Amino acid sequence: MDTIYRKFYRNCYFKTNGFIPSNPINKTLFPGDFFHIINGEMVILGNIFSGKIVDTKNVEFDHNIPLNPDSWKFSDGVTKPYAGRGTGQSIDGNFEFSKQILAFESSGSFLFYAHQPEAVKIKNWTDIQNELIIKLTQTYYSFRKLYLITETASTSDWTLAISGSKKGELEIAIETENFGLVDIFGHQNSRTIQSKDIEYYNRQNERNPSFFKAKKLTEQYEKLPVFINELIYQRSLIKQWGETFYTYDVTSNHDYDVALLNNAQISILDLLSGNQLNPNTALQYFKWADTCLDDVALFF
Repeated sequence: MDTIYRKFYRNCYFKTNGFIPSNPINKTLFPGDFFHIINGEMVILGNIFSGKIVDTKNVEFDHNIPLNPDSWKFSDGVTKPYAGRGTGQSIDGNFEFSKQILAFESSGSFLFYAHQPEAVKIKNWTDIQNELIIKLTQTYYSFRKLYLITETASTSDWTLAISGSKKGELEIAIETENFGLVDIFGHQNSRTIQSKDIEYYNRQNERNPSFFKAKKLTEQYEKLPVFINELIYQRSLIKQWGETFYTYDVTSNHDYDVALLNNAQISILDLLSGNQLNPNTALQYFKWADTCLDDVALFF
């Protein structure tokens, strides 16, 4: 995804209490969808409910959860250098209108406004999370990393404009006496008079669940020190082994090896023996974690 969307995605995460826009924007998502992020794109791989990975009789949902509407209108780097009222003529006679010019200060500056946000979530996630670890890593699939959507949000409508340069400009008008920046921008009757250097400008008029919260499948790093200590011990024997195995003089910097191992990004799964990871032990090596800004950054 183009980096001009980064500010919008980061702000959406903060302002809406953790909801992330789909990628691409306006992609339809459902609770239970699981996916990878590949080259900045969400690749949906399946759904735990439609795929019958869990028994839907054991799952509870919360529907139509109202969200704070004030959290779903936000902007970054947008000013209103002009707002005024004028009079026009039509075949029905004169009419009054309000007009505004929106100025975008840099590439990626944006304005977003949505109405009536609602959420749907898996209510009893804790009851099924361990079952899903076993099935997604052992019995149904062999995933090592994965995202699973636990909550989606939709709005009755939303409007988003993102500038492609520091000279972005948007001129809009509406045939009512309304001077509110956000009200005119997001109003269904507003009209675009002209735009300049606006990279993305769209109004969604349907309730499409395209914002989400997800859990990510990660390793249980609590066990990592045990494996690191074993590696350090094995490396401590390398000098003695080398002197007997090779026919030339060998030196070994053990302290350097220890420092590297303690700071290395090592995967526990790479250190397990062939049968050490199985359905009975999967919960020892995997866990679910909340998505965060590090995951949002993978889109860019």
